[in-house]
Amino acid sequence: MHTRFSPAARVPPIALIMLAFVLAGCGNLGGLLGGQPTPEPIILIATATPAPVSQATAMLTVAPSPPSAPSGDATATSAPPTAEPPTPTLAPQKILARVKERGYLICGTNADLPGFGFYDSVRQTWSGFDVDFCRAVAAAIFGDATKVEFVALVTGPGPRNRFDAVREGRVDVLFRNTTWTLGRNISGLAFGPTTFHDGQTFMVRIKDRITKLEDLEGKVICVAKGTTSEQNLNDDFAARGIKFTARVLDGEDELYPAYDEGECDAVTSDSSQLAAKRQQLKNPADHIILGDRISREPLGPVIARDDNQWLDVISWTVFATIYAEELRVDQRNVDRLRASTTDPRIKRLLGLEGNFGEGLGLPNDFAYQIIKQVGNYGDIYNRNLGPNTPINLDRGPNKVWNLGAGGVLSSPPFR
Repeated sequence: MHTRFSPAARVPPIALIMLAFVLAGCGNLGGLLGGQPTPEPIILIATATPAPVSQATAMLTVAPSPPSAPSGDATATSAPPTAEPPTPTLAPQKILARVKERGYLICGTNADLPGFGFYDSVRQTWSGFDVDFCRAVAAAIFGDATKVEFVALVTGPGPRNRFDAVREGRVDVLFRNTTWTLGRNISGLAFGPTTFHDGQTFMVRIKDRITKLEDLEGKVICVAKGTTSEQNLNDDFAARGIKFTARVLDGEDELYPAYDEGECDAVTSDSSQLAAKRQQLKNPADHIILGDRISREPLGPVIARDDNQWLDVISWTVFATIYAEELRVDQRNVDRLRASTTDPRIKRLLGLEGNFGEGLGLPNDFAYQIIKQVGNYGDIYNRNLGPNTPINLDRGPNKVWNLGAGGVLSSPPFR
């Protein structure tokens, strides 16, 4: 190990360092001799460069404690002059590299929300809108939409908490009807493009003749603890002056059974979740979902912060499904267009021109693989939520911008 000191030193290096420790412990030389205080002691800094460790360089600093530090405070000066520098902390492996090395994607999703994320324990199959976006990411990375492991996550406390699983790296990405908020964004999470524009409302019993928000005055409302739904309910009804009693429950596993058993007059959540959960009630036809909305809920994928490459991979996977629908490229015609198109936009999308996939760390035909194996946005929506499904959820704003009817979905161009 090579150690460098100031060339001005005229005494052995070890003596200078020991002097620094003495000065640090006593405060000043005058204090030692019983005379007047002397000026601030000279700070001696030694830097040591160990053998390279993954191109990292460690620094050892020897300096007295700051003047304001208590005399008994443990600082860097407590280390002996001959101490080895700490082992450098290596940068964590990037998520894309980790996924490729593993050979499959680990995707967190819902296991009990028909239409969005649902596990059929009899057939042992996963299905849903969010589940299909997990498959789209696998198709983009591996050219194989089946190379994904699904992990059922919940909104409540415990080891299956969705956000803890993302922060701790137990899942690579979360696609699970999750609202993008500022508070979540600054708590170690990053959000990809919105995949579903939703809004919070209420499910009530037809027999109670509740048709508008004001009819909920004095009612008991079931809501999931610690969710944006709970905060929206409190904020909106306070602003409207509507008094109610909240029945706060830990997650969806408790929320809907409590409502179905009559413990509350209404249950509140995103309209999409209410539409899906209504199908699981004892008598779905006895319940309606109000048309009023008290919030706008942008739902989309969630990953850990500070991995821009992985955020790009997730984002452009979503954008590929939207852009494909903008250009009217779908699962049925993608092979024909790939073989015959003269449209430069479609050529770039399908990887026939440019090296955009390589720039993301993906194959250049990543978007083609997504569309071929999973579909464009409309394919994914209609398969899971469209008119030929039990959910039959109107697309509303969840249409691409150039197809009319109030759609807000759009993708940056592939160019």
